[in-house]
This record gives sequence, C-alpha cells and structure tokens, in this order.
Amino acid sequence: MAEPSTEDLKQTPLYERHVSAGGRIVPFGGYALPVQYPTGIMTEHKWTRDHAGLFDVSHMGPSFLTLSAPTSDTAADHAAIYALIEPLVCGDIAGLKPGQLRYTLLLNDKGGTVDDLMIGRATEGGTLYVIVNAGTKDGDFALIAKTVGDKAMLHRADDRALLALQGPEAVNVMAALLPEATDLGFMQFGDFDWNGVSVTISRCGYTGEDGFEILAPASSASALWDALLADPRVKPIGLGARDSLRLEAGLPLYGHDLDETISPIEADLGFAVSKRRREAADFPGAQRILAEREGQLNRKRVGLLVEGAPAREGAEILDASGAVVGVVTSGGFAPSLGKAIALGFVPPALTTPGTKLQVSVRDRAQPAEVVPTPFVPHRYFRKAI
Repeated sequence: MAEPSTEDLKQTPLYERHVSAGGRIVPFGGYALPVQYPTGIMTEHKWTRDHAGLFDVSHMGPSFLTLSAPTSDTAADHAAIYALIEPLVCGDIAGLKPGQLRYTLLLNDKGGTVDDLMIGRATEGGTLYVIVNAGTKDGDFALIAKTVGDKAMLHRADDRALLALQGPEAVNVMAALLPEATDLGFMQFGDFDWNGVSVTISRCGYTGEDGFEILAPASSASALWDALLADPRVKPIGLGARDSLRLEAGLPLYGHDLDETISPIEADLGFAVSKRRREAADFPGAQRILAEREGQLNRKRVGLLVEGAPAREGAEILDASGAVVGVVTSGGFAPSLGKAIALGFVPPALTTPGTKLQVSVRDRAQPAEVVPTPFVPHRYFRKAI
C-alpha cells in the first residue's frame, strides 16, 4: 500500500519551520515530519550526542487528566485520580510526588502492551500529566476516557507544540532561556512562564541524553523554536537521528519492540511493574506477568552487536547451528559506535551477554553477539525529589 502524500497528513505547528530549513518531509504516525535536514542523519546524530539537538515531537499525545469535582484536599484528590488510572497500568501512580513523572505501560487483560507512556503528578492533587505515543493516542485517549467515566475529564493537548531539547549542552541552553527549569531533575516536570506564556517542561526525552521536553501553545511554537535555535549550541534534528539515538540508548519503540502481544517482562521492562502493584497483583494481565517474572516466559528482548551490514526489523535471528530462534524488532547502524546494532527477541536461554548468535541479512548469515543495553550509556541528570 502506498504511503500517503504529505498533502494528506496532519501538520504540526512547526511544519513551516521544517520546510524553510530544508527538512525532508516524510509521513510518520499520520503527520508530515522531517526525517532529516540538509546536514544529514549522521551529522545530526553526532551533534546531539556532543551538543544539543532540537526535535519536533508535537505528533505525540500529551494530555491532562483532571478530576471533575476537585476539592481543596490535595492528598484526597490525588488518591481519587490515581485510583482511576491505575487499573489500566502497571506503575505505582499513587506513589508519585508532586512534579514527578513515571514511565509505565498501558496493558490489556492478557498482559500485552497497549502502549508505553509517561504519567506525572501535577502540583494540583487532582491532575495528572499523561503523554502517550503518536500512533496509538486516539485509542489510548478513548480507553482512558471510557475508564474514568464522568469522574474525570481528559483534556487533549496534542493541538499544542511539543519540543524536545536533547544533549549534554541542553541544560546550558535552557539556563540561558529559562533558568528556573534547570532545577528539574530527570523525570520531573513543572509549569513555567516564558515570555508571558505558560509552558509545561519536563526533564526527560528518548535519546539517552540529558534534556527537556517543552509543551507550549501552538501560537508560541515558532517563536520558541527560533529562540532555541538562536543558540549556536542547538541544531534541528529529524526523525532519522531520533531513531538511531533511541536505538543506541536501548529504548523500545512502540509498534516495533512493543505491541499488544508483548509483556513488560518479555520486553525487558520489568522495572516498570512497580513493587506495590506486583504485591497487590492488581494490574491487567497480572497472572501472566508475575509468572514470567518467576521465569515462565518463552522470549525476551536483548541487544545485539552485529558484524557486517545492519539487520533491520523482521530479520531472523539464528543460533550457532543456523536454526531460527528469534526476530529483530529494531536495527540499524550506531553512529556513536561505528557498528551495527539491533534489538530483538530470543528464548531466555540465549539472553546471557556474550552469547554468540547470527542474523540473516539478505539471506546471508552474519555473526551477532548478545550485549547489555543500553549500547551507549545513558546520561540523565538525576536529582532527589
């Protein structure tokens, strides 16, 4: 089936900025987005690792879930709002502190992953900041709205702009633009004033680097984009480098390394199943997931270092004898390493780092080795909350 033309796609508030900067526009998640700029993916990737890259991620699904009838009791309001969302996810939303974000998974009754998402507790007790993936946001929002019923209201914010500033110099860039935001630690967020406009800033991202995500009104998006790019430490970065950066960071991509058949344990995301929730066994698919934690699983996600050409999604993973034992779900060239890497699923017995495997690329077996992830160390800025 042919890809839709860019004329048939949604445009983010920054679309014209991408076009004027020479961005090569491609369809992605129903949106017209830049896959790269004239400098190219390799240069953009390395710039982000060394300096600060600016991404337009406005296609994502930011939203705010608010109690329909909040009270003046912050603790009671938080208890009421987390009780509404926790039946859908495996994370401890009750334990969030004001201004804290948590990575969690939206699960189906069989323990498969409907989506991976971020949920944060706002300073107001009855409000959660919820960010879901672009390709699943309509379904996610419908599921959340149906679950909370008339007890809470889901306010979609995907008509705004979401900018991601990532890289080791991101904090210095932010210090020059909005110094108060640099007090945030990894997985913390808050509301700030920028030129008289309220913006929501979180210290997170999907590159493995320190950085920030900024949710701003569409009317202010271009001015904010321009202000960030006025700093010589910042360059615009497209989807191509965003994918290679997240792959080096060993982070799963929904629809590839995660889907409705894959559990958190299979995906090597066991940390996302919070201790309190495990003990209560009160999340969707708990029976399956808890059994898998005890070793009753058939596959698990691993990182692979590949010799030769990159193994792309769908490539077969072979054991030393040449028998098919798994499949690659994400793969490509890692600019930071100068080597090909991949993520894929294999039987638990083959997940030990150092295990020698093979991948089939164009019907030719190439050596591969199981290695720990992330492939490139994370550089998040952690701070007590």
